[in-house]
Amino acid sequence: MATIQSIERAAAVLHVLGAVHEPVALGELSRLLDLPKPTVHGIVRTLCEVGFVTQEPDTGRYALGSGLATLGEGLDPHLLRSRAVNWADGLAARTGMEVELGVLTGRTVELVHHVFRPDGSPQRLRVGELQPLATSALGLVLLAFSPAVSASAAREAGDPTPRVSLARAMQLARRQGWACVDSTLRPGVATLAAPLRRHLGHRLGVGVGALGVSGPRDRVLGPSGEPRDDLVTQVVAAAHAVSSTLQERL
Repeated sequence: MATIQSIERAAAVLHVLGAVHEPVALGELSRLLDLPKPTVHGIVRTLCEVGFVTQEPDTGRYALGSGLATLGEGLDPHLLRSRAVNWADGLAARTGMEVELGVLTGRTVELVHHVFRPDGSPQRLRVGELQPLATSALGLVLLAFSPAVSASAAREAGDPTPRVSLARAMQLARRQGWACVDSTLRPGVATLAAPLRRHLGHRLGVGVGALGVSGPRDRVLGPSGEPRDDLVTQVVAAAHAVSSTLQERL
């Protein structure tokens, strides 16, 4: 079976760094791996960007990074909330709507942060509320962008959404970068949500949560039944801003 040379070499770098008890200089890595120094430099630079290797600022030597140790761990919801709270408050103020922050809990979405509408009307704090994956905007975003959940998980959780309809909704969410549902959880209330994604190097990586706004359908949706463009822009921008704070080396 054919192998991918660049991955083999990256694995070799990690094995070498894991076998020693102190940081290793680039030249020594090159010698141990019997590879040209520019080749090794390109590999360790990429591994540094994704958090698998760290470089000492004073000596320039390399060691294993914390990213490897946290590969099997999800992002702490409390940390996610702390990074999102200011952006969520601002989003509520700008849109006049309530804002929800959700994470995957088992096979449902759990609200870990909820900002009231700023109009002073009677409202109920919804932190801890569970929402279905396939029929909520937050859930569709998590289905579309999180590697920890799949459409089969939603169906196994008892969601009645037909398989084809759910697959199309997930594809649409991936293509658009957001999801919107109308009156599926509360009559007359529409919700628009975008993914929160943890950075891997310079690129947005895996979904770790979802940020959304909820409001009367005539304020969320336009005459065509699609969400208002200005609202989409604000929600996506806020989600991107939160995502930019979620670096691999937290």
